[in-house]
Amino acid sequence: MTSWDAHRAVDAVWKLEAARIVAGLVRMTGDVGLAEELAQDALLAALERWPESGVPENPGAWLMAVAKRRAVDRLRRDERLDRRHEQLAHELATRRHPLDGDEDLDAALGAVDGEVGDDVLRLMFISCHPVLSTESRVALTLRLVGGLRTDEIARAFLVSEPTVAQRIVRAKRTLAAERIPFEVPEGPDRASRLSSVLEVVYLIFNEGYAATSGDDWTRPSLGLEALRLGRVLAGLAPGEAEVHGLVALMELQQSRSAARTGPSGEPVQLHEQNRGRWDQLLIRRGFASLLRAREAGGPLGPYVLQAAIAACHAGARTAEETDWGRIAALYEALVRVLPTPVVRLNQAVAVAMARGPREGLALADALTAEPAMKGYHLLPVVRGDLLSRLGRHDEARAEFERAAALTRNVPERAILLARASASAASASPAGPAGAAADAAPRAAADAAATVRTGPPAVAAVPARTGVTLAAAVRAFLDRPVLNEETVRSYGQTMTRLRRHLGDDVILTEVTADEIGAAFVAAWGTAAAATWNRHRAAVRSFAAWAAGPERGWAADDLAARLDRRPEPRGRTRPMGRRQVEALLERGEVPLRERTLWTLLYESAATAESVLALNVEDLDLSGRYGRVSARTADSAHRAGNDGNGGGVGERRVRWQSGAARLLPGLVAGRRQGPLFLADRRPGPARTPAAGDLCSHTGRGRLSYERAEYLFKRATRELDPEGNGYTLRLLRHSRLAHLGEDGWSAGMLRDLSGHESVRTLAPYVRSR
Repeated sequence: MTSWDAHRAVDAVWKLEAARIVAGLVRMTGDVGLAEELAQDALLAALERWPESGVPENPGAWLMAVAKRRAVDRLRRDERLDRRHEQLAHELATRRHPLDGDEDLDAALGAVDGEVGDDVLRLMFISCHPVLSTESRVALTLRLVGGLRTDEIARAFLVSEPTVAQRIVRAKRTLAAERIPFEVPEGPDRASRLSSVLEVVYLIFNEGYAATSGDDWTRPSLGLEALRLGRVLAGLAPGEAEVHGLVALMELQQSRSAARTGPSGEPVQLHEQNRGRWDQLLIRRGFASLLRAREAGGPLGPYVLQAAIAACHAGARTAEETDWGRIAALYEALVRVLPTPVVRLNQAVAVAMARGPREGLALADALTAEPAMKGYHLLPVVRGDLLSRLGRHDEARAEFERAAALTRNVPERAILLARASASAASASPAGPAGAAADAAPRAAADAAATVRTGPPAVAAVPARTGVTLAAAVRAFLDRPVLNEETVRSYGQTMTRLRRHLGDDVILTEVTADEIGAAFVAAWGTAAAATWNRHRAAVRSFAAWAAGPERGWAADDLAARLDRRPEPRGRTRPMGRRQVEALLERGEVPLRERTLWTLLYESAATAESVLALNVEDLDLSGRYGRVSARTADSAHRAGNDGNGGGVGERRVRWQSGAARLLPGLVAGRRQGPLFLADRRPGPARTPAAGDLCSHTGRGRLSYERAEYLFKRATRELDPEGNGYTLRLLRHSRLAHLGEDGWSAGMLRDLSGHESVRTLAPYVRSR
C-alpha cells in the first residue's frame, strides 16, 4: 500500500468512525480538545503502520485501541487514572497483537466501555450545547460528529478556513471553561437540549438544500451530511418523536433534489418539477420515519408537523393534486407550536393556495412590520407573487427587485430579476392586462414546500441597479494592458476590499468613507510602503471605474486615502550588540534560539531556514540542503547560488548554530528541523514531508516564527512593535558589509539572485 492509499483509507475510516472514537475519548478524559488530539495521534500511527502492514480487518477498532492506549498514557502522566482506565490499559496490554486486527478487539473495547452509541449521543449533545453560539455548534458538530475537515466545512459554508478553525477552538475553550458534563441530559433539560441538537442538524440541512449565498443553488454534500447525522441520532434516540420527525422532513425534502435544478443548474420551481425524478426510496423512508414519529406518541412537535406538510407534497402525483387545504390546516397547527415570522410567512402561502391570493397577501402584509423580516428575501418574493396573481404588476415588480437585492444566492437572483422583468412587461400597455398571468404561484409555492423555521438573516438592502464591486474588479483585472505581476499585486488589494465591502455591493453606492474604513481595518498598522502600494491600486481602479466610458463609480473613491510618508533609504538594521544580547538570553527556548542564530549566521531567508529537514543536514560540514519544492515558492527564495544542484540551495551556518543544532535534533533522523508547538488536529493533517514521525508534530509555520520573534524583540524596538525575521537577515548583511564583504561574497552566503540587490549593504561600509 502506498502512502497516498493510506491517506485515502485513513480519511474514509475517519469519516465513519470519528464520532465513535472522539466520543469514547471524551468520556475517558473529560476534555474535547484533548480527545481530538489523541484521536489525531491514532491517525498518525495509522499513516505510519498501514503502508507497511495494510489496512486492518477492523480499522475502526484499530484506531480506537491506539487512541485509548495514548489516552491511558496521558492520564497516567497526569496522575488522574481511575480503576476503569487501568482496566482498559491492562486489557490492551495483555493482548498479543492488539493493533493487527484481532477479530474480538472491538468486543473487548465494548466490554470495558459499555454501549458506544451512548457516547456518540453524549458527543452530539455536548457539541450542540446552548452555551455555544449557533455558528460554533454547527462547526463543532460537523468536525467531531461528522468527521469533516476544517477546509471542508469552510468550503461548504463559503467562509475562510481560519474562521471555521477559530469557531472550533472557541467552542472547545467554552466547553472546558464552563465544565460542561459529558452526559445525556435528563429531566426538564432534555427537551431544550434535544431541540438544540435538532436545530443544528436542520440548519446544516437547510444550507445544503437551499444555499443562502454563492453561485450554486444547492450544496448537496451538506444536505447528505445532515441526513446522515439525523439517521444516526434517530438510531441513538429511537423513542423521541421529534427526532424521527426531523429525519422524515429531511428525507422527503431531499427526495426532490434531482428535480430542483435544470440541465444548466438553474433552479426549477416546485410546480414545474418533473415528479418522475423524485427519489421514491427517500419518499418511502420519509413516510416510514413519519410513522415512527407518530408511534412514539406525545404531542405533535414542529418537526413532525413540518414532515406532515412535506408528506402532502410528496403524496401528490401532480402539482394540481396537492391538498393545499390540509397543508393550510397543518400550518395553523404549526403556528400554534412555533409562532415564528418565517412559519407565519409559509402559512400565508398555504392560505393563498387554499383560499385565494387576497387572504394570503393580508397575512404576508402583516409581517412587513416585523424587525426580523426586514432583510429576509422570501417575504418580498411571496408578496411579489401574490401581487402578481392579483394583477398588481408594478407593485410585484418592485417586490421582486427588492428580493433580488436581498438574496446572496446568484441563481436565485437571476430568477427574481427575470420575474421582475416579466411583471414590468405585464404592467406595460403591450403586455397582458387585467387578471394575473400566472395560473399558479411559483416561488411562493416552493417557499411553502421548503419549510425554514430558523430566524431569517438580516441584511442591508443594496442598490437595485448598477455594476457590482465583484464584476467591476474582474473587468479591471482582465485588461490586457496589465502584466502578470501587476494583476497579482492589484488582485491582493481588491480581494481584501471585496471581502470587507461585499461582492454584491453596487459600485456607485460605495463611498470614500467606506473605502477609508476598509483600509484602516486591513492595513491600518502596516508599514507606510505597504499602505501606499495598496492605495495606488485603489486609485488606479477608482480612476478606471469612474472613466467617462463607464461611469461605474464616484470620482473620489480614494479621497480619504492620504499617502503616508516613507522613511528615506532602507530600514535601519539591528545593532550588533542587540543581536548578541538577544541570542544569549537564557529564557529563550532552544528552538527559537537555534532558529534566530541560524538565520543570522546564514543570512538566508526565513522561508529557506524553516524548510530545512533533519535528513538534509550536514552537521560536520555546517550546511543544510533546501529543495525548491520545500521552500516557499511564493517568495522565490534563491536558486542554486549557494553551491547546490539545480532546484536546490544550501544554507550555511557558523559556530553558534553548530553548538545548538545537535540539541535541537536530539536523535531525530528525519522530518522538519523546526517543529510546531503541538500536534495538528485531525482535520489539519499536514503533508507527509511536513510531519515528524518521531513526535507527530508538523513544521513550524512562518507566521508563528515571525510572531515569536516580534514578541521577543518588542522591548528592543523603539516603536514597540518588535522586529521582523526579514530585518534580522538584513542586519546580518549590513554587519558583514561593514566588515568589508563584497557583494559577491554576500550573494554566495545569502542566496540572493543578483549582486545588484546587495550593493546597498556594501556601500554601508
